[in-house]
Amino acid sequence: MAYVATFHVLKWRGVPGMVQALAFDRFRYARATGLRLLRVFGTGSGSNTAPSTQLGRTAIFGLFESEEHADEFIARVRRRRGLQESWHVKLRGAGGHGSWRGVEIPRLMGDSAAQRVGEARSPVAIITRADVKLRSWRVFSRDARIVDAELQTSDGLLAVIGFGEAPILRLGTFSLWRDLDAMTSFARRAPQHDRVVSRTRRERWYGEEMFARFEPYWSTGSWDGRDPLRTRL
Repeated sequence: MAYVATFHVLKWRGVPGMVQALAFDRFRYARATGLRLLRVFGTGSGSNTAPSTQLGRTAIFGLFESEEHADEFIARVRRRRGLQESWHVKLRGAGGHGSWRGVEIPRLMGDSAAQRVGEARSPVAIITRADVKLRSWRVFSRDARIVDAELQTSDGLLAVIGFGEAPILRLGTFSLWRDLDAMTSFARRAPQHDRVVSRTRRERWYGEEMFARFEPYWSTGSWDGRDPLRTRL
């Protein structure tokens, strides 16, 4: 069974809203109908994917048994009091590898959309995440800033956000790309990114990691004043 995933970027009117969301949203939504997996995050500053913090903003990733359950959850999140801005997207699995705290998200999502994403030149969403080993944190933080500078100038990048399940060590990124070619060009041909990926494997920086590709096929709301997919979907 392939599931429907959702990703949400939530900007709060004040820091208290963010703090409450980080403290209680995992419990608030734990019994949502059809929910198979939920992750609640703090986010990095702006579009920065290196370790940083933006006060007043959170993000959510959800995995649901059906389209109807995903729609119910999106509607519920959009009604939250205290929101200044929110953006929501539905995602179909399109391949990947690795696990997220023991759960193999790419396998749960399936890869039925992988061929369609490449052929249609449609937008692609990527989630990367890793549990960084404490001994590797310093070098990871330094090299993450170098890769982020390269990422921000990449052709075809529509939007990106860094997120964390904890202040340090459990970090990830959510990015949107114009198409599969643009994402692949950065992943395989950006020199600093290629260097750092090789180093992470050689020096075993991560206790666990995941790379998951998705087809974003519906979105609503705004992220920093716009919907980065509106001109593409």
